[in-house]
Formats: sequence, C-alpha cells, structure tokens
Amino acid sequence: MGSEYRYRQLEAWLIEGIQKKRWGKGDRLPSIRSLCETKALSKATVLHAYQRLEASGLIEARPKSGYFVCGSRIERPLPESRPPISAPLPVSVSDVVMDVMARGAAFDLLPERHQREENSHAVQLLNRHIGRALRSQRGAAHQYYDGPAGHIELRALIAQRYRRLSCELTTEDLCITAGCQQALFLALMATCQIGDTVAVESPGFYGVFQLLEQLGLKALEIPSSAVDGLQTQVLAEALTRWKIKACVVTPAFATPCGATLTHSAREELIHLANTYDFAVIEDDIYGDLGFFVRPEPLKALDTEDRVILCSSLSKNLSRDIRIGWIAAARWHDKVKHLKLVTMLASSRFVQQGVVSFFKDGAYDAHLRKQREVLRYNCDQLVNYLNEQWPSDIKLSVPEGGLALWLQLPDHLNTLAHYNEALREGMVITPGALFSAADNYHHCIRLSFAHPITQAREAALFRLGEIFFMK
Repeated sequence: MGSEYRYRQLEAWLIEGIQKKRWGKGDRLPSIRSLCETKALSKATVLHAYQRLEASGLIEARPKSGYFVCGSRIERPLPESRPPISAPLPVSVSDVVMDVMARGAAFDLLPERHQREENSHAVQLLNRHIGRALRSQRGAAHQYYDGPAGHIELRALIAQRYRRLSCELTTEDLCITAGCQQALFLALMATCQIGDTVAVESPGFYGVFQLLEQLGLKALEIPSSAVDGLQTQVLAEALTRWKIKACVVTPAFATPCGATLTHSAREELIHLANTYDFAVIEDDIYGDLGFFVRPEPLKALDTEDRVILCSSLSKNLSRDIRIGWIAAARWHDKVKHLKLVTMLASSRFVQQGVVSFFKDGAYDAHLRKQREVLRYNCDQLVNYLNEQWPSDIKLSVPEGGLALWLQLPDHLNTLAHYNEALREGMVITPGALFSAADNYHHCIRLSFAHPITQAREAALFRLGEIFFMK
C-alpha cells in the first residue's frame, strides 16, 4: 500500500488507542523511533501522522520530550460529497461572485478592516527586488524583450522547480501569464469551442464557472469528495453519456473543500483522458501550501502530453503579484499565440524581480514559514468552530490550502444571508457560488488565510448568530 495510506493507518491506530484509553490525557505517546521499528514505517510517515494529530488538537508536541495526549477532540462528519449528477449546463454566475471579488474578499471575512495584513516581510522583500529590477531597465523600459512566452530565466527557474516534483518540463514548455486565472482562461480557449462541455469538480472553483460563462461553454459537475477530490468513477460514467472536451481539476488542496486527489484517482483520470481524448487542465495554485507534504502535480503522470499545468504566486505570496504560468503541452503554440493577441507580453521588470527573489532563497524561506502559519490558522479556526458553532455541522479539515468547507443544516440558505452579513461588515462566500447546478445552498467556505484575531472571532460569533439564531 502506498505511503499516502500508511500515515492514515497509523493515525487511525493512534486515535483508536486514545479513544480506548490505551493512552490517557497527559500520557506520552510512543516515540517516533519506536513506531518506525515496530510498525516498519519511515520517519517521515510517522512524523506526518503525528503532525496531523497535533494540527487537529488531539495531541501536543513538547520540545525534547515527544508527543502527548491533549484530550478528546470533537469528531465531525465530513460534508456530503455526491450531489445528483445532471446533464451539462450553460453557466450563469451569480452577481454575488463579482461582488465578493470586487471587495477583495475571496479569502477574508473582514477584508476592509485588514487590508494591510498582507504586507509581510516576504512581500516587502519582493517589492525591493522588483524595485531594483525596474531601476536597472534604463532605456529598455519601452521595449518588449521577452515575447509572449515571458522572461526566459523565470521560466527556467519554474521548470527546474517542477522537475524536482517529477514533471519533465523545460524552459520552452512554459509561458508566463498574468496569474492563474489567465492561465486557466488560455487553457480553455485553446482546447474548447463555444458549446463544448467541460467537466468540473463539484463543489468547484467559482472562477472556473466565470470563465465557462464567458467562453460559452457548458459545465458538467462531477462530485468531489471533501477528502479525496474528484470522483473519477462518476467521471467515467459521464464519459459514456456525453462528449467532454476538457476537465478542470485542482488535485492538491482544492477550493472549497481542501481535498487532495489520491494517486489511484490521478492515474485513473489520466487513463480516462487518454481513452476519451480530452484535455486535463490542472489548477496547481495551492500545491505549495501543503502543511506536511507538497504533492506531485498531476502533470508528473502525463503520458500523452495532454495535461495543461496552470499556477501562480497569488495564493502563496501575494494576490498583487500577477505572475502565473502555464505549461500547455500539445497546445503550447496556440496558447502563446492567444497570449500575444490578448496582452502581448508580461511585465519584464516584475519577472526579473521575481527571479532575483527566487535566487536569493527568499521564496522557499517564505513558504516554510507560510505553511506553519496556515496550519496554525487552520487549527485555530477548527477549534473555534468546534467550541462555538452547533455540533451538527459537517466540516472538512484539509492538509493544506486556504479554506474549510462547512455543510450546515439543510434548511439554511447561506446565500440568502449574504446581504445581512454585508451590512455588518462581513463578506461571506456562500456554497451556492461553487456550483452551476444550484447546489450547496446550505454550505459555506471559510478561509484560514488570516489568523483568528479578536475582530474575526467576533465576526464568526455574529455569523453563527445570523445562521443559527433565526
């Protein structure tokens, strides 16, 4: 059995031992070394299981002492993962999506009050690198040197990073974009025509639904598990009924659920794409934000040059750094042409600044810190919800990314409360935004991109009143 299951087996065994009082509150758990020997596991596997239990609040690490039981935790059921599959549908995105994005509130309940929190040390450092690059332009500032593909040195660094993740990419395989959303847009433009059907995760990223609407494409929603992602067996069934031109998927820490596609499901998705001749558009934007591991991209399994890899720096560094990339496989030349006719070229000095930032090691240093911060924020949010919100809500707890997915009692309609929350200074992302087929009205996405400050705790408390005290 693969290593992705071994840590889960160990985690389940430890939880069972705590529940059956093999280890009581305050007791020391077996050492990493002893578990490696008795369970025939690697140190990384044991450490991963312990870190997950620590993140859940069930155990705690004590410096130079080991891991100890904190006490019982509240076990919540996962949100349901399979709404009824419907035929491909034209997409009409809610005006609420545009309002959320216009307010800069995609990942913050209180965006206006906390706009300056993003001004981290890493962002300040990156700005200095970009400033130096701009000052060095001199007479080159009015020329397009890099063409539509983008700065060659930046592409080389990105390709190098992906090769460490088993993706055989070269500099020439990549094209720099103005963020991941543009990369997804170019991928859909290159692979589809008006009226075509695109398979998407359900619940899925509302930004993808916006692109489908703009391009006149139909959405076929494929259920996605809150833990394991896209249900490939349902996709296989759908492929026998409808012609699918592309499938948009986020294999690592997908929004809104935070799910990570299993290795077997990844292999099955590639097999289906090869068999039924459709493009796989991989949104890898959260890949670097794993609390414990950085999953290999789906692109690493691409056998017929049909996986289009898209990503950017906006989620793991700053949304204001509009630098993304696309490795468009067999559609590479078409994507370069589409970029040329839509925006000519990307900002040269910004790309040069990012190159300098990467070479200094600042990006990797930032990621190490950011993963720990997000893991702590996630733990904070889960603990608050467990303590303050009703016990009958269902909750996904991801291993990375930026958000939790909550399923509330069936009678609630979170979209109906959008304006009421807005009047009190809160911007929520209701579940209905993550479907084109009118699903998930009783769900909501909550982000842990920011810490639970006193103001955010008060906002969460008030939001609970709005939902549950009516």
